[in-house]
Amino acid sequence: MLHIYFSMAAFALAASISPGPVNLVALRSGTQYGFRASLPHVSGATIGFTILLLLTGLGLHVLLEALPILTRVIQGAGVVFLLYLAYKLALDDGQLHLDATRQSPSAWYGALMQWLNPKAWLASIAGMGAYAAHGENALIWQFALIYFFICYGSIAAWAYAGTALRRFLKTPGVMRTFNRVLAALLAFSALVLLLS
Repeated sequence: MLHIYFSMAAFALAASISPGPVNLVALRSGTQYGFRASLPHVSGATIGFTILLLLTGLGLHVLLEALPILTRVIQGAGVVFLLYLAYKLALDDGQLHLDATRQSPSAWYGALMQWLNPKAWLASIAGMGAYAAHGENALIWQFALIYFFICYGSIAAWAYAGTALRRFLKTPGVMRTFNRVLAALLAFSALVLLLS
């Protein structure tokens, strides 16, 4: 049984640590507002994803299979949201907000991002399909618990990396370039999803 937990942890780490919209926002938040001010986003994104994962394991995937149009609507909303984020990043003035914790991404924003993030939906469906396909409640909850801690650590690592980058991004021009690179990555992610 121990090997299944290691397998769950490896899946959670690979899905959580890889670049994606939530992690890019955590990275940007770390550069703009610092690590501590980014923790609400980290917490909200982790909780939002864990709820999505649990609901998928407890039967949401059945609804998605019965109504494939719902999957397309979620994907479309996710693409629009990613393009909106890319637009906002591209227009950012590049000023570091050292004390503007109220402007940093909120917990609600992090949770909403996960629900509009096609990567999160794919990870939820694939993960629960691989580890709890038979609907065993104990495995569903165990997987969600393992995923919660790994997801939190992964998103927090991106926010911390952003905080570490602050010293290299002190001038508005460099920060604007950094934001535009992130915006291009988000827009590219959206286009890949649109074409898939």
